[in-house]
Amino acid sequence: MKTDAFALRHIGPRENDLQHMLHTIGAESIEQLIYETLPDDIRLKAPLNLEPALTEYEFLNHIQQLGNKNKVFKSYIGLGYHPAIVPAAIQRNVFENPGWYTAYTPYQAEIAQGRLEALLNYQTTVIELSGMEIANASLLDEGTAAAEAMALLFDVRTRDQKKNNVNKFFVSEEILPQTLSVLETRSTPIGVELVIGNHEEFAFGDDFFGAILQYPGKFGQVYDYAGFISKAKSNDIKVAVAADILSLVRLTSPGELGADVVVGTTQRFGIPMGYGGPHAAFFATKEEYKRSMPGRIIGVTVDTNGNRALRMALQTREQHIKREKATSNICTAQVLLAVMAGMYAVYHGPKGLEYIADKVHASAVTTSEALNKLGVYQTNTAFFDTIVVKADAKKVKAIAEQNEVNFYYIDNETISISFNETTSISDINTILSIFAEAVGKETVKVSELTNQTNYPDAVARTSTFLTHDVFNKHHSETALMRYIKMLERKDLALNHSMISLGSCTMKLNAAAEMLPLSMPNWNSIHPFAPVEQAQGYQLMLKKLEEQLNVVTGFAGTTLQPNSGAQGEYAGLMVIRAYHHSRGDFHRNVCLIPASAHGTNPASAALAGMQIIVTKTMENGNIDVEDLRAKAIEHKDNLSCLMVTYPSTHGVYEASIIEITNLIHENGGQVYMDGANMNAQVGLTNPATIGADVCHLNLHKTFAIPHGGGGPGVGPICVAAHLVPFLPTNPIIPTGGENAISAISAAPWGSALVCLISYGYITMLGAEGLTDATRYAILNANYIKARLTGHYDTLYSGEMGRAAHEMIIECRPFKEKGIEVTDIAKRLMDYGFHAPTVSFPVAGTLMIEPTESENLEELDRFCDAMISIRKEIEASTSNDKNNVLKNAPHTLAMLTTDNWDFPYTREAAAFPLEYISDNKFWPSVRRVDDAYGDRNLICSCAPIEAYMEN
Repeated sequence: MKTDAFALRHIGPRENDLQHMLHTIGAESIEQLIYETLPDDIRLKAPLNLEPALTEYEFLNHIQQLGNKNKVFKSYIGLGYHPAIVPAAIQRNVFENPGWYTAYTPYQAEIAQGRLEALLNYQTTVIELSGMEIANASLLDEGTAAAEAMALLFDVRTRDQKKNNVNKFFVSEEILPQTLSVLETRSTPIGVELVIGNHEEFAFGDDFFGAILQYPGKFGQVYDYAGFISKAKSNDIKVAVAADILSLVRLTSPGELGADVVVGTTQRFGIPMGYGGPHAAFFATKEEYKRSMPGRIIGVTVDTNGNRALRMALQTREQHIKREKATSNICTAQVLLAVMAGMYAVYHGPKGLEYIADKVHASAVTTSEALNKLGVYQTNTAFFDTIVVKADAKKVKAIAEQNEVNFYYIDNETISISFNETTSISDINTILSIFAEAVGKETVKVSELTNQTNYPDAVARTSTFLTHDVFNKHHSETALMRYIKMLERKDLALNHSMISLGSCTMKLNAAAEMLPLSMPNWNSIHPFAPVEQAQGYQLMLKKLEEQLNVVTGFAGTTLQPNSGAQGEYAGLMVIRAYHHSRGDFHRNVCLIPASAHGTNPASAALAGMQIIVTKTMENGNIDVEDLRAKAIEHKDNLSCLMVTYPSTHGVYEASIIEITNLIHENGGQVYMDGANMNAQVGLTNPATIGADVCHLNLHKTFAIPHGGGGPGVGPICVAAHLVPFLPTNPIIPTGGENAISAISAAPWGSALVCLISYGYITMLGAEGLTDATRYAILNANYIKARLTGHYDTLYSGEMGRAAHEMIIECRPFKEKGIEVTDIAKRLMDYGFHAPTVSFPVAGTLMIEPTESENLEELDRFCDAMISIRKEIEASTSNDKNNVLKNAPHTLAMLTTDNWDFPYTREAAAFPLEYISDNKFWPSVRRVDDAYGDRNLICSCAPIEAYMEN
């Protein structure tokens, strides 16, 4: 056993399991299985051209040496990113804990109550600090959250505004530059015209539907926006405010000023800068806009017994259901980071947050007063954490960098300095010495912080916040540690059992891949630091781009999109820019198969495309003749085809090259959804298939953990002719020579977690990556073979094989009174998270085991499914009191004195022998979704508020 080979640890089945598995499948070798699964004409002819695999030990040494090339300066750059203290108790118990970072999106609420409560805490923090009525469970970053606010306000225009095509959106020139770039990207395709200007000079015309303000302004000036917002409302103009969340501890909340939407980032609530991300953005609005609100909302409901329970609310808003009618394509959020930010609020409580905010403000005021004594004058008339001074920027920059300090240089004579919770008296004296040297004077020293404030009473906060008990009793580390553990025990994650979600690829997130995220020389870099200070990052990111180019067969990659859905959008916008560069402004038709992910049509709609749905055949494949007819019909306006490969039905369609050729012959481009890339790597690739662009879910195929629904990274890889259009950033240029404007706020998106995918590829190498794909296919076909005779597989390839996932038929069980949801809930009693339910076919389960699961776990899952099949057979259509309908069974049910069920306690909770060794107890009974939607509560409140009288 080659114990230093990472592939040995990543891939689940052991060598001595292989023959048993192949025998069960009916194949003589794994190569025969691959031959029978994958069309021969798309097989790669040579191994991936990657460097030899490193061992875990070699990789960790390598990443440490690479990290040493990053220079961690004291950062006062600001612009929405600040050094933050990550409480050690949160770093160890959440950020570094697989019980939190390997969980899936909480669609199965009964086994996700801990994460749901943590997100409810997060929403409560956002609601109370923003002064709004409703908040979601996080978005991707501040820039994209601002774009979502613009889209929401466009969607909720008055009837007259829609009738008169009112489409102007005012953007204050105080907006963060990266936010403005994202707004520019997102506005044009949906028909919004941005008007950028000074809010104090804005003429409130009836040709505007909305406006967005920055609070405080991009360089720290605090404005009283009450008059602007009041005047806007009188002109039917709705207002969004992008706010700094820490400042809201001491400044009047935007909600109290009259805002309609409040967005921002919670990065400074205990999240490392990480060269740009991941960070949880917040989005809060009025309850009347809840149906148009993007992202996930965690709401309160009751379970079967009437007890309080949490779940994801109002899911009919989501892009998977609304498809091309969706106003957002948000799929991945930033749940792990939202949990951390919520825990930061829990740990510090309102008094602790006030202390931190006061210290930050006092640091700014103290420094401002001392600089004035040096003749370096501060120009902001009111500020919270950022001051602007007049000085020779070139001279200051040289001295500052000698002292390992970064400021933001607005122009040759203007410098902004943003203070943060890590700033100490010593740091302030260093800043003063830098400016003293620059102006040739003896330095001024400070020994304590002032208690003076520098914002007017008119904008000083007077309202209370975070009064709920949860924010006022977990302030010792012992208390917080136990609270986090209590929540963790309510959640089923990969550290408990397999999560066999089709299309979601819940594979191992190896510890060696995760460890670098906690290294200060990786997580403490500001995204707008000079690139020469981030040479470790520059080398790693460039290498990862090259690795992804090799894997996909393409010529260029951008890592900027910070979710798969954003990757879809970025790919379509690059295609759009390519057509426009050729004068083909009319090419806007996007063909999408009926079986596609819901984010595909939603992304196409946001990219301003006309969506034409093409048929699928009974065997689940694309109907090539229907596609041909529609491609020819729309050839003059054809922009692209969006296709997933292998298909969403878990099949490698043999006609894929014919399909891609057909699109090219009619003037279109091929966008390949990379959701199923785990079945391609090393065996085929998008370029070979004939695609022009694909996005990759690094949080699926390339091992970034789901974290309960994010972080995600969705880079796009493109053919040579699309490279010039890859996106840029307004502060640190990236992308191609004809780059589109920004897709997300930071130049390289969520750069910190790219370390995980870099480690995954570097430690597996060409052979390990290819083996991962082979074993993903092996594991899926093993499950398919074991379940044959118990469940029908809906779709198979031409030789009867599944790809890396399969769809099993559950609709006939309705004759027994059993719905697919009953199977999903019953699996919880067996210790498993359900496979993907009713996607892409209603009434089915889509199973994807990944290569990381070993034979024992695969057998446990199959044994559970077979046992459930027997329970289905024992059911009758008129029997609503059976073990499936009552699932899941909680510990409270099993230990009550009254047992009124027609089956035993053992049958309910321990139907198979293995369960007793590692029993996972759902913490609530089946939740009532309808009740939660009718009585929407999405923040912490006394328990009496949830219960019916």
